[in-house]
Amino acid sequence: MIKRLIAINYLGESISLDLKDPESSGFFIEEIEGLGPSKANINATEFATNDGAMFNSARVTSRNIILRLGFLFKPSIEAVRYQSYKFFPIKKRVTIIIETDSRLCETYGYVESNEPVIFSKKQTSQISIVCPDPYFYSLYKNVLIFNGELPAFEFEFSNESLTEKMMVFGELINKTEETVYYDGDSEVGVVIKLNAIGGVSNVAIHNTYTYESMEIDTVKLAALTGSAIIAGDEITISTVKGNKYVELLRNGVKTNILNCLNRDADWFQLTKGDNVFSYAAETGTANLQFRIEHQIVYEGV
Repeated sequence: MIKRLIAINYLGESISLDLKDPESSGFFIEEIEGLGPSKANINATEFATNDGAMFNSARVTSRNIILRLGFLFKPSIEAVRYQSYKFFPIKKRVTIIIETDSRLCETYGYVESNEPVIFSKKQTSQISIVCPDPYFYSLYKNVLIFNGELPAFEFEFSNESLTEKMMVFGELINKTEETVYYDGDSEVGVVIKLNAIGGVSNVAIHNTYTYESMEIDTVKLAALTGSAIIAGDEITISTVKGNKYVELLRNGVKTNILNCLNRDADWFQLTKGDNVFSYAAETGTANLQFRIEHQIVYEGV
């Protein structure tokens, strides 16, 4: 069940439309269209002599969200109508957040129209928002850190020596392989972060299930930046469709190091279920801290 809709306008101002408490905002939601999966266009080639057709490709069309809002006295109908102009200004970008019993997701779009019914006993407005991206995304990112600490301290405890360090509070672990579980409706890219605490050369990242891989050539990196991976470096790799990049953060300066990837690099995409990733370096694997971030993609609310 849908609980509320939050709209954030292009200035960063937000309003929460609560379905159970419309008086808090002055708007009551009569109906929302366009929250289900968007329509797909199927491209096929008809045969001249055979029945049926041959499938070529498919793509999901943009989403169109239509809000039908009623106005309440807060403090007046006219004031609430002006609020709709403020939070849903035509041709401007607006972020839509939907909260349900089990999901908290967002998308963005541009206001195509805001059509109020003014000369009526019951004043309402129909707002059309065109969303270029047809999917909803989880509001928060899931983060999997390969490195960490294994707790080892237990009660009851005893200290057998006053001079030697015998008590172990935790054990540092440095895994080079982990499983990323993904429960979305469609494939999604990831953001990979590598933090170096020492010298590292020639890093390779693998998806062990799909045999996909990408490599960072530190010889090219040294030619571009003056040195290979050194302590304090942070490398960020984004495989998100429409926002793919490889950046090095060194001494507070970001550098585009896309050319340091191997030419046949695979841009990883998470599929539903288990996705097993591993990494290794020619030298200095223990000097790398590795993590993967991703959002969950939903076809509809």
